[in-house]
Amino acid sequence: MSPVPTLAARVFNLRRLRLISGLILVVYVGLHLLNHALGNVSIEAMEAGLVLQKFVWQGVLGTAALYPALIIHFGLGLWALFQRRHYGWTGKDIVQLILGLSIPVLLANHVVATRLALTLYGLEKGYAQEELYAFHVASPFFGWVQVSVLLVAWIHGCLGIYFWLRLKRGFAGLAPGLLAAAVLVPVLALLGYYQGGKMILEVAQDPAWRAINLTPDHVGTPEGNAHLLAIRNNFLWIYGATLVAILAARGLRLAYERRGRKIAVTYPDGGTVRVPAGFSVLEASLSAGRPHAHFCGGRGRCSTCRIQVMSSAGPLPRPSPAEQMVLDRIDAPPRTRLACQLRPLDDIAVALLLPSDATAALHPLTPSGPSRSGETRFVAVLVVDMRDSTRVGAERLPIDTVFIVDRFIEAVGAAIAGAGGRPSQFTGDGMLALFGAETTPELACAQAVRAAAAIGRAVEALNAQLSDVLAEPIRFGIGIHGGSAVVGEVGYAATRIFTALGETPTLAAQLETLCTDLGVEAVISDAVAKRCGINLASLGRRIVEAGGQEGQIGVRLAERAVTIPVEA
Repeated sequence: MSPVPTLAARVFNLRRLRLISGLILVVYVGLHLLNHALGNVSIEAMEAGLVLQKFVWQGVLGTAALYPALIIHFGLGLWALFQRRHYGWTGKDIVQLILGLSIPVLLANHVVATRLALTLYGLEKGYAQEELYAFHVASPFFGWVQVSVLLVAWIHGCLGIYFWLRLKRGFAGLAPGLLAAAVLVPVLALLGYYQGGKMILEVAQDPAWRAINLTPDHVGTPEGNAHLLAIRNNFLWIYGATLVAILAARGLRLAYERRGRKIAVTYPDGGTVRVPAGFSVLEASLSAGRPHAHFCGGRGRCSTCRIQVMSSAGPLPRPSPAEQMVLDRIDAPPRTRLACQLRPLDDIAVALLLPSDATAALHPLTPSGPSRSGETRFVAVLVVDMRDSTRVGAERLPIDTVFIVDRFIEAVGAAIAGAGGRPSQFTGDGMLALFGAETTPELACAQAVRAAAAIGRAVEALNAQLSDVLAEPIRFGIGIHGGSAVVGEVGYAATRIFTALGETPTLAAQLETLCTDLGVEAVISDAVAKRCGINLASLGRRIVEAGGQEGQIGVRLAERAVTIPVEA
């Protein structure tokens, strides 16, 4: 049985902590940039903004949020540098890593000169002394450093938000606004910083202004400043030594893995990759140059790297709470794991569940509908087939046969669309339709059952219209099943269809084939009946088994179509 993540595990897993701490820091940097942008108005406006900044970030709540976030995010970043191997890194990953590692170096002088100066020596610096005079007059070099750290931290944060949100529904609709904010905020900040600098260069020539604003209470004493300088330099040495230690630890780990025990990862095509025990399955694939989808970069967020474990020489490590959350979200069947999170300690055979090129093709949902390139979600699948179409064709001219089948497909498609479904695949005299691409599982199942009833009524009306030309009424079979499936567009060149792949549509097709044996027009899975609240007793149900699924329901639509109690 899969472990159920506790509330604490869901809230405090490392990935969530890194996200929350990163968002706090992005807000902190964003407010600083907006404060700089006030320089386009006046120095007084910048000073007023700084009062608000200090109220927020130097208060109890702001301090309690900011410094733990800084320590947690910085620490988890160093841990990720040590833990993650280089396989599969993209250009965006490398840029974000370099920017993230450079932030402490660029930020050290500012933190020491402001927050530590206030804490140790009580220096009260306003915007004029803290930012404008210090960086435009006293130390122009550190002015460029300050601009760099804000831009670097902002870009690093924006990349992190992009990696997080690109997997969320509706990101395509939000992307233009987010991009505009990501560009306009630093541009306005740089303009404000430049305008404020011009104004401070003018007022700094006034001896009276210098006498009031550049006292030791504002800029410190030589002894105090020397002490602060020593603290900054010591931090930089410690930080540099930490990076060297992490890189050395990575080297030692590599040497140990090369000499340690190896395991074999076997794929369906017979290929085998031997890697050190403790490598993830995704790292095994990428280290051998085998294509393996991993849209989120192996962070355990997207599920595109998921695999089916076919066999294992030993027990598998249990899914972490973060992995289990993703598996639960996609309603994963047993022995499905995320390749980026599974680190087997024994030989293992696996099968990839998504195309290997999903990394390049996959993109998030758009506001107008589901992803074209692939997404895992719950869908209700309805498969309908016209009975004895071959016999119909043998008794009539080809044009008449096409006319009858076309009218059948048209009637079925209209019933499906009217119930909220999406016709997908056409098989000559049959159709596969999807429900739930944009709705809840419960509503998807209700719509599918309602569509089955509508199909029964539509075909009954069609039989009445064609009674003069049909020797026997048109008969049909329907199978409905709901579950997790990969939905997206497949096809060649311009001929593409939106469809569902996986076990769910296969089972729906198997249920449809049972209609003839049971003497019914539709077979609905128990999973669908439970989700849409069908009163089984009112249907005169017949219990059968199909595809390993127990409790299927055979329904006589012609007799019971109007009594199916399904509400939206």
